[in-house]
Amino acid sequence: MAAPATAYGGTTTATTATKPTIVLVHGAFADASSWNGVIERLQRRGYTVIAPANPLRGLYSDSTYIASVLDSIKGPIVLVGHSYGGAVNSSAAAGNPRVKSLVYVSALMPDVGESGMSLAARFPSELGTAMKSVPYRAGGGASGTDLYLKPDKLHQVFAADLPESTTKLMAVTQRPAATTAFSQPAKVAAWKHIPSWFLVAKQDKTINPNQERFEAKRAGSHTVEINSSHVAMIAHPEAVTDLILQAATAAASTRAYARP
Repeated sequence: MAAPATAYGGTTTATTATKPTIVLVHGAFADASSWNGVIERLQRRGYTVIAPANPLRGLYSDSTYIASVLDSIKGPIVLVGHSYGGAVNSSAAAGNPRVKSLVYVSALMPDVGESGMSLAARFPSELGTAMKSVPYRAGGGASGTDLYLKPDKLHQVFAADLPESTTKLMAVTQRPAATTAFSQPAKVAAWKHIPSWFLVAKQDKTINPNQERFEAKRAGSHTVEINSSHVAMIAHPEAVTDLILQAATAAASTRAYARP
């Protein structure tokens, strides 16, 4: 059971034998549990789903780690990223012929030489004033700076369409991202060679919706727009699942092997 591959016209259905593994990569200030609603829906449709922990330590190290996760998977892959996870996936999928589709959910989608910070400079959002910096130390004498969302800003900027009781918990349990996650420029851009789907969150205050539209148009992505905050996969899991199913159906078809 899979949605029509509307990006290419016509209808195809993925059989059990051809169903790809779907890998869901979370972004900053979140963890893999943010995909729970989507995971449940995909599993009910018979898909194998993996939601690895994104280290959030830097674009280069994070994408290397996710690439190693992809290397452990047999068969075709649909790689899905939310927010900063989109930047990670754009690097991690490069050179991996088993990644057949990329899905971006209110995500960063940098070109070579671009970073999260450089894109945000072109398309400002409320995120800059909603973060606080906290120095950290790690083993071997390593140190750096972590970025957190201010607890009193998280609901407004990150998840305005979720109950405040939920966002208060999210503020406490958030996973910070090192500044290098946003400052390191991309060295590759897998979306130039792999078909992509993009969900634009029209009420997003973390990433400017105009940035999301710019990225999707530049990549030739099959794009949908919904009235959602930044965390569309939590607030609107059905819409996110539907888009992933389109990418998964296309991944089971030879039509998915070239960009539209």
